[in-house]
Amino acid sequence: MRDLTLLPKAHLHVHLESTVRWSTLREIGAANGVAVPERDGPPAFAGFAEFADHNALVRDCLRRPADFTRVAREFCADEAAQGTRYVEVTFTAAAHGERLGDQDMPLEAVLDGLAQGQADHDIECRVLLDHSRRRSVDRAWQTLRLATRHAEAGVVGIGLAGEERHPLAPFAQVLDVARDAGLRLVHHAGESCGAPSVREAIDLGHPHRLGHGIRVLEDPELAAEVRDRAISLEVCPSSNLALGFVDSIAAHPLPRLRDAGLTVTLNTDIPAIVGTTLTREYALVRDAFGWGDPVLAEIASAGVDASFAPPATKARLRAGIDRWLADS
Repeated sequence: MRDLTLLPKAHLHVHLESTVRWSTLREIGAANGVAVPERDGPPAFAGFAEFADHNALVRDCLRRPADFTRVAREFCADEAAQGTRYVEVTFTAAAHGERLGDQDMPLEAVLDGLAQGQADHDIECRVLLDHSRRRSVDRAWQTLRLATRHAEAGVVGIGLAGEERHPLAPFAQVLDVARDAGLRLVHHAGESCGAPSVREAIDLGHPHRLGHGIRVLEDPELAAEVRDRAISLEVCPSSNLALGFVDSIAAHPLPRLRDAGLTVTLNTDIPAIVGTTLTREYALVRDAFGWGDPVLAEIASAGVDASFAPPATKARLRAGIDRWLADS
């Protein structure tokens, strides 16, 4: 078995706020007057509500430009150490801007941190801005405005996230405008609410990829449509398990999704919270499903192909994957 840290990987589904090192969070919290408890390991969640409460603590700690810049810079270092060579990191910029009374500051500070991290490490980064389905349409418009204002700095798209029981339909006009503006669209769907949320996402959301999408096989005709439209899935096994969307890794539908001909990419979603890395996710599925290095190389290549990276970056990453597989 080859060293998975040496496999060049694209990371397409990871939330910046859920990558913060716990030691960093405690230091930032102390500087901002927020008490952050000690932690021996990843927390356990009894559902999405407890996960949301945890996220609220992280948000409360992030207040100053230096806070956002630091976590973005450290994110680059941590990803590069795992062999990630290209990443599209998701950031909830409009919510932070609204909370802090400065719409552009959080995103600009993150972009500064990513620029520093890219200069210091062998990694290339771009940004997706997400918006919670349960928040206002006005904030979704603000997310779109932020994305267009900062497109030249590396923001490539937007998407809807959060609890899927809140419909996507109220945001249809925002998503139409985003598509027409040339932004890429990536929505969370098919995780908690099943195939109907995938149907809504592809009918109204113009998605290039789907965040999770693990329940699409509940509707075989829909799964075939997703396959034929080449809409890639961003699968995050450890996150799915931690949040209770699968009973075990062995029961995860990832092999069935691949067998159905769907394009599957491997990601972490909330790595600092569940105690994983992208390398560990590759090792996890290798061990759980008995996949050899050729299959892992296929999954890595799928991530490259599904990314919004420039053609030259894709070619470089594919060549690196081929070299990794050829190295005996």
